[in-house]
Amino acid sequence: MKIVTQVKLLPTPGQATALEQTLRAVNEAANRVSVVAFERGVPREYELRRHTYTELKSRGLGAQAAQHVIKKVRDAYTALRANARAGNLGRPGSKRRTRAESKPVAFRPYAAQPFDDRCLSWQLDSRTVSIWSTAGRLKGVRFACSPDALGVLRAYRRGESDLVLRDGAFYLVAVCEVPEAPLHEDVTEFLGVDLGIVDIATTSDGTRHAGRGLNRHRARQLALRRKLQDKGTESAKRLLKKRARKEARYAADVNHRISKSIVTTAERTGRGIALEDLSGIRDRVRHRKDQRTRLHSWSFHQLASFVAYKAKRAGVPLVRVDPAYTSRQCSECGHTDRRNRSSRSVFACRSCGVTLHADHNASRNIAVRGAVAWAAGRRSRVPELA
Repeated sequence: MKIVTQVKLLPTPGQATALEQTLRAVNEAANRVSVVAFERGVPREYELRRHTYTELKSRGLGAQAAQHVIKKVRDAYTALRANARAGNLGRPGSKRRTRAESKPVAFRPYAAQPFDDRCLSWQLDSRTVSIWSTAGRLKGVRFACSPDALGVLRAYRRGESDLVLRDGAFYLVAVCEVPEAPLHEDVTEFLGVDLGIVDIATTSDGTRHAGRGLNRHRARQLALRRKLQDKGTESAKRLLKKRARKEARYAADVNHRISKSIVTTAERTGRGIALEDLSGIRDRVRHRKDQRTRLHSWSFHQLASFVAYKAKRAGVPLVRVDPAYTSRQCSECGHTDRRNRSSRSVFACRSCGVTLHADHNASRNIAVRGAVAWAAGRRSRVPELA
């Protein structure tokens, strides 16, 4: 299983200048290669290399850096075509799709650049790296990371690492090939997880991961964005981008902590995890305008993906179940009635009279469905006796 580990570089002023100039140089070269690729109908990588490699070398790029620039451009066009085929750019002939396909792919001046082991070497004991730059090899560039990240780098780092410049700081994002733990297939019980907005996640154990703090944070950011958008100056636009990245990092950190808690609980108690399948929820659900912002700003997919990869590392089974009527069905007697949901937070069964928090009741239903789905899947994999 591939994961990425990020470290923050701590270069000296001279090293920082060299790294900044390197990113500008490779992305200017990438834009030149992109024009050639567009004019020639996006040829294969080998043919693109034949038309551009000599020019890149004349621009002062090293052999490996030139190869990576060409590959980066080719990958960008591959991603563009994949998005077009998937409909992510709109229908054929739409303004957005026409605009994307009618001009060469452009690279930002400080877009990320990949480095392989010939351009970048790690000295993990001293926490330094040696990296190629247009000013020559930079040795002894210090980096900082957590002890856990250092352990992952030491044991599992494989392949390329990307140099990233973000908000004035340099980072290296390394690819790590982490082995998956053996899957615990003999589980019979599941930890159900109900995802929401007020409570981000509620488990069938009754644990509620409240979203009040995150929602307050998002409300403050929304008010600040409106002020900056009304101002409209260049400095306001720069601050808008910076605040957007900060908000995304904050939400990702919350998702990481919640997913870690869920997976740790399931692993400790010997259970699997049952998640709602919320694919296409933004298209299915209809809300008032004031509720749409909260729904569309929360990343259910990100939280589910964090739970998924952490479950793989721990060997915890994960199943996704249909969430239909889980909020209306009684987890005690199975009675389903729209009136069971007396309010957003209260579930009161009209048949047996049980009263629970609505999200807790839904998560218990999800847990049962997860166990049923897992048992059915295991039976389908067991060969029948002759």
